[in-house]
Amino acid sequence: MWWFYALLSAFFAALTAILAKIGVADIPSNLATAIRTIVILVLAWAIVFARGEYKSFGAVSKHGLLFLVLSGIATGCSWIFYFKALQIGKVSQVAPVDKLSVALTIILSAIFLHEALTWKTAIGAGLIIAGTLVLILK
Repeated sequence: MWWFYALLSAFFAALTAILAKIGVADIPSNLATAIRTIVILVLAWAIVFARGEYKSFGAVSKHGLLFLVLSGIATGCSWIFYFKALQIGKVSQVAPVDKLSVALTIILSAIFLHEALTWKTAIGAGLIIAGTLVLILK
């Protein structure tokens, strides 16, 4: 079932790029990121409260919280740079470079999480990198 959610994620990520490019056209990219973040914040907390998951907040360990905060900082930085790139670049070029994160994630997961890097995974990551270069080089 994970692949269904992953496909939905990919679809909404693609839609995000198109909608963000239109939305960031007439305002500073950092303001656009802040507005988007407020919407995500409200949506995420609404889901947490609707599902009663807020009751588990006290069970979050300091270790888990630290890494979630760090992940949030990384996400914020990603969004700030993504919106700036969208503001000054073409979606058809910005989005593929952004998706280079897939290949970087594969590499970093092998280094930091000690996940297996099979030859198939390595070739896939290499093809993502090669495809990104093809799309952005003039």
